[in-house]
Formats: sequence, structure tokens, C-alpha cells
Amino acid sequence: MTHLLPLQAWDWLQSRPDAVFIDIRMEIEHLYVGHPPGVVHLAWYEYPELTPDAAAFVAAVEREAGGRERPVLLICRSGNRTVHAGQALEEAGFREVAHVVHGFEGDLDERGHRSQLNGWRFDRLPWGQL
Repeated sequence: MTHLLPLQAWDWLQSRPDAVFIDIRMEIEHLYVGHPPGVVHLAWYEYPELTPDAAAFVAAVEREAGGRERPVLLICRSGNRTVHAGQALEEAGFREVAHVVHGFEGDLDERGHRSQLNGWRFDRLPWGQL
């Protein structure tokens, strides 16, 4: 798996128009916290279970991508979930998997706030919300 900082991920997407960009956060995070434009929402897990179903996730990504050959970029809140989801995709035979280090909101600062140190929003990359 390729680990890309947000600005690198943006460049990666621009250089791979065939790539599928997947937001793996829960639906409520995707809708209300915000998301990058053009991203496809396929949750790694949902509330209240909070337990991933790797086989179901892999199948959903394969359907969306139209196979396992297409490049895949994953984003979550902080870059942690994408590591596990990316490993599941690689184990299933996806050939080119990358993830956004620090994710959409980034790490917590000393006050417990996100988007203050790093992440997609911190780097002022395009995003919107409901």
C-alpha cells in the first residue's frame, strides 16, 4: 500500500483519472463532517456495530471499481481505518492501493481538536458537506 500525505494524494488522483477515490468513514461522518468532491462512500464499518466486514467491503469496492485492476485511493478520518481496509483490498488481490495519511480531519491537537495539525481539510484541499 502506498502512503500519501493529503497533497500527494491530490496529485496522485490528478495523475490517475481512472482511479476510484473511496471514503470509508461511516455515513454520518461522510455527510455531516464533509468529504472531498468525487469521492465514493463505502463504509469500512457502520454504527452501531463498529465492526468491519472485510469480505463485504472488498466486494463493494470491486463492484464500484469494476474489478481489481483499477487504482484505489482510500480516505478516512485520521488515516487509521484506511490502513486496515487497504490491507484487506491487497489481500484480496487489488494491485494498486493507496491511502491518505492523516485522513480527512487529521490528528488531534493538544486541545483534542482535529483539522488543526494536518489532514485533507488542514491542507485546504477541495471538500464540501451536506
